[in-house]
Amino acid sequence: MVFMKRRSLLTGLGAGLLLSTRVRALRAAVPRDLEKNPSFKTSPFQLGVASGDPASDGLVLWTRLAPNPLEEAGGMEVLKPVLVNWEVSEDESFSKPVQSGQTLAHPELGHSVHVEVAGLKPDHPYWYRFHIAGYESPTGRGRTLPLPGAPLSRVRFTAAGCQHYEYGYYTAWRAIANEPIDFVFHYGDYIYEGPDSGDHLRDIDGHKAHVLRRHVGPECYSLDEYRRRYAQYKMDPDLQAAHAATSWIVSFDDHEIDNNWAGDTDQDGTPPEIFRLRRASGLQAYYENMPLRATSIPDGSHMQLYRSFRFGDLMNMFVLDTRQYRSDQAYGDTNAAQGKDVWSPERTMMGAQQEQWLFDGLGRSDAKWNLLAHQVMIMDLAHRKSAHSELTYSMDQWSGYLYSRKRLLDFIDTHCPGNVVNVTGDAHRHFAGDLLLEPGRGKPVSVEFLATSISSGADGLGDDDHFSRIARSLNPHLKATTDKRGYVLCDVGPDVWHADLKIIDRVMVRDGALSTYASFAVERGNPGLQKA
Repeated sequence: MVFMKRRSLLTGLGAGLLLSTRVRALRAAVPRDLEKNPSFKTSPFQLGVASGDPASDGLVLWTRLAPNPLEEAGGMEVLKPVLVNWEVSEDESFSKPVQSGQTLAHPELGHSVHVEVAGLKPDHPYWYRFHIAGYESPTGRGRTLPLPGAPLSRVRFTAAGCQHYEYGYYTAWRAIANEPIDFVFHYGDYIYEGPDSGDHLRDIDGHKAHVLRRHVGPECYSLDEYRRRYAQYKMDPDLQAAHAATSWIVSFDDHEIDNNWAGDTDQDGTPPEIFRLRRASGLQAYYENMPLRATSIPDGSHMQLYRSFRFGDLMNMFVLDTRQYRSDQAYGDTNAAQGKDVWSPERTMMGAQQEQWLFDGLGRSDAKWNLLAHQVMIMDLAHRKSAHSELTYSMDQWSGYLYSRKRLLDFIDTHCPGNVVNVTGDAHRHFAGDLLLEPGRGKPVSVEFLATSISSGADGLGDDDHFSRIARSLNPHLKATTDKRGYVLCDVGPDVWHADLKIIDRVMVRDGALSTYASFAVERGNPGLQKA
């Protein structure tokens, strides 16, 4: 029996597993189990489909079988590997099929499917879907990358994340699904690990509000609890629409595991060897639910996530991991003055190996633009509670790792001045600003667009709240900030990078209105934001 057509890769428990010979070997070992299709009382494709990690000749196709997603094992009645059919076409009606095949959904991976398709045309849209036991999945659309170095006049993408399920509807994801973009960068906080918040008033980013949609289950510690939390989030139709609309390039931040975790430490003082057990569960659940390649399958409590993508001659994208390798936050992870600890060369944000990988990539880059896609703010943003209190800074952001920050900005200034743009998130509000070599003074060497949250923070307070007023008065390099939900839309051309800060007026009710809060442009070779 043929299990692959053309150059498709079938991925499963490890890199390189589940080539056609591997599938045949498994069938020979358990012929009855695999010959007999499972039966379902309802569609097992309740969590939708996704594509991601595109290459110039292919991309990853994802789904996860879960007929009853919130039940144990997703409602899969028999815990065994099952064969899932997939197909790829050049049109949405599947009248122009190009590849098809079968892959295994393993119970060890929550019956998730990661098909690494190769042999496709570069810079080309494709449609895909899955079949099993008479059920057909929704149709998804993805796009391959251009060939490295190929002339390219435009790349459009959105950056988004922080989607606390309890604090708002995913109206922004529906808007993103309707944007004509090449990919989505999800900067992290895909789920929130906390327990059901109850129906009482909560302090949501500085104001009181009732939660809108309640978490199912307790705080996540075990693999089953993380799996159920992803299932609850992924059942949202607006999030499913955004996944199906285009390819995603993803990274995690803190809430995929635990708030503000750093390396082997959590916020509660848990012994590292114990916290690593929780981290392993969270990372496995993350892999199971994201369109990632087999190279990112977790090895215990570690996951290889920093990686790069090449968009013709126009843009190199470097996806960073600022959680797994960082030192513990200084000063107890409070907002604090920048004492000597934040300048210590013993403390790192990226770790030596990832930093060298990034510097090597930036040093070799001949693209017109370089995108650093990461999780937390790199702007050095001062704040104070009152007119006479001391200046404080977030110890969870790059402002708490000034030695690492200076090394990165010095390298950018020396080796690729004027063509590096940072896109980040985590802070639950839009920020746009210049990145200065010296904190608070000096010339810009790069810029940052920090995308606000999808729903975390509920409706928000707008741009005239106390925090915004103080932040603007203390930080002349900060060009815009607002406490509203939404996303950043980037439109990259050969000479100018445009960015729109998109906002939703309300997320605590359905169908909030979408608008553009501010627009900026960056000229290649001339770092610094200009109002557009």
